[in-house]
Formats: sequence, C-alpha cells, structure tokens
Amino acid sequence: MNTAALDGIVVVDFSRVLAGPYATMMLGDFGADVIKIERPRIGDDTREWGPPYDVDGVATYFNSVNRNKRSMVLDLTDPADVARARDLVAGADIVVENFRPGTMEKLGLGYDTLRDLKPDLIYCAITGFGRDGGADLPGYDLLVQAVGGLMSITGPSPDEPTKVGVAVIDVLAAMHALTGVLLALTHRDHTGEGQRVDTNLLSVLLSSMVNQAAGFVGAGSIPVAMGNRHPSIAPYQTFSTADRPMAVAVGNDKQFNLLAGLLELDWLAHDERFVSNALRVRNRDALCDILEAVFKVHGADHWYEALTAAGVPAGPINNISEAFAFADRLGLPTAVSVPGTPTAQVANPISMSVTPATYRSGPPRLGAQI
Repeated sequence: MNTAALDGIVVVDFSRVLAGPYATMMLGDFGADVIKIERPRIGDDTREWGPPYDVDGVATYFNSVNRNKRSMVLDLTDPADVARARDLVAGADIVVENFRPGTMEKLGLGYDTLRDLKPDLIYCAITGFGRDGGADLPGYDLLVQAVGGLMSITGPSPDEPTKVGVAVIDVLAAMHALTGVLLALTHRDHTGEGQRVDTNLLSVLLSSMVNQAAGFVGAGSIPVAMGNRHPSIAPYQTFSTADRPMAVAVGNDKQFNLLAGLLELDWLAHDERFVSNALRVRNRDALCDILEAVFKVHGADHWYEALTAAGVPAGPINNISEAFAFADRLGLPTAVSVPGTPTAQVANPISMSVTPATYRSGPPRLGAQI
C-alpha cells in the first residue's frame, strides 16, 4: 500500500462552515490527520444546515466538507479547554481557522502565541475581508459576491444581479488556502521554518474574476451582466433548440468555420461581419439570430452529438443528476463509498498516480474521535 502524500501531517482545524472545512478535508483526503475542533452541543453550524439530510438525519451540507476528520469538542472560553487546544497544536504541523480577525488572539490561540509554542507551525487564517480595514465585516459568501462585483457580472441583465448557485467564493478561498499551506509545507521542508498563511474572500474573488478584473485594471473597462454571453468571445453562449437550451463555445476561427459548415451556412465564414472574433463580438446579435434559427430545427441532444462530432464545443444544459451521469459515462470519478457513512460522498477531483486520495472515514459525529 502506498504512503499517502500527507501521511504523518497533523492538522488542528478550528474552522467551520465551508471555506476552512473544505481546505482541511482536502488535506485529510491525502492522508493528513485532521482534528476538527467544535463547540459543545452545537458543533459546526452546518451540522443543521438542511434539508437535505442523509439517512441518519445529518445535513448533507456538513457531510460535503468534513470526511476524513476526527471531532473534538472544546469550549474555547474555558481556560482548561484552551490549554488542551494548545497541547494539540504543540504536536501538530498545521492550524487552520476562519474566525473574525482578532478572535484567536482573544482566545489565547493567535499565531504569535502558537508560534512561540511551536516555531515550525504553519498557521492558516481565512477571513472575509482581511485583517485590517475589513476585520469587522462578516465574511459570508453572498455578501462577498455582492460587494466584490461578481453579482454585477452575473445574471440575465445589469438590472438583475445574481449570485452564483453555489458558495463559489468560499470554495475558491479554500483552494487558495490549501495552496498556501502546501507552499508553506514545502518551504518548511527546505528550511525548517514555519509561517503564517493568510487569504481572504474578497481578494480571492478579485483575483478569480481573471479576465473581467484584468479588463478593469488594465483598460478601465467596467463589465456588466450579459446573461450567458461572453464579453470577449462569440458565439460563446447558450442557444434555444427545438426542446431545451444548449451551450455552444466557439473559441477560435477554425471552430467557427466548422460550425458554419455543419449548419450549411458556409457563407458566414466569409461574411465581413463575422470573419474574426472581434467582428463576431461586435455583430453578435445578428450572428446569434442566424444561428438560433437553425438550432431550433432540432433538439439539444441532436446538436450536441452533431457539433461534438464536427469538433465544435457544445453541450446540453444538464441538471446535477444528468451532470453526474455524464461524468460517469466519461469514466470520471463522481461518487464514492466511505467507511462508516450511510450515503455516498462526492469524489475528490485530484487524481495522483502514486499517492491518490483515500476515503478512510466519513464525517464524524460531534465529539467522535474515530
């Protein structure tokens, strides 16, 4: 049996809800021993964030980010339990927390205190808006999507700002935190030196808006919501068909020429309005009217098969059940069985040839040391 990538690494996880727990679950999936610190009686808020619930009455929200962990109940307002927490940290490699800035310091568990206890400690803090001017702001994903500009570019029109259908900024923050922790582990391997890792939801969002953010920083462009259209590529959007919508993602001139040929609209590739991507973007409305008139002749499945066979990126708009079935047909990891868990778990998306993810234990009951 192969040794897990993070075998022997101990994580004391003070985080709750989504961003921190997702990051620590990823560490746990690759072998780290994750000790989840939870409040007496209540535990992590997401234990009761339902419906839906699994067959044991546990919220599937909690289950989604807490496998491969042990649960320890500590009252961090009790000096004796704080002392127990410090003892855990003294034997750990990584601390992860997502309290409001200053909370861990008030508890006697701040970075400076814990670094004195264990100089090579890697301490990761995830906040909503950083440790300075935004320290007092509540770091909820919806609020960050609002004030961070994501809702202004999401939705059917500028008049209907819309949040993404999952707490995507929490997930992105988790992955940035995970990256920072792994970088710090590598640095520690080289030097023996620990360090503090900080990330925050707002900075993660601004960075993750990539081309939209770069357009503002580099050119002063302020984008707006365009529904399912792309600000810089056409045709790259959803189209109506005879039965349901589908997505078409034409990213270059070659794909556009293939699309025109398949639809028996070869003249489009030579029309002066559409001969380059920049011109197609400029004349998007006219182009899309022409294309949609043809797409409405057949259903989405017909066009998906025909366009894919021709080398044109396209796909139907699946619900989650259909999406899992689609991934299964492609042989991708989807759902996995986890020991001690009555229902399936979503598979870790990272595949490694030597040290793959392992599913050793399900989400723990409150206080269960497993």
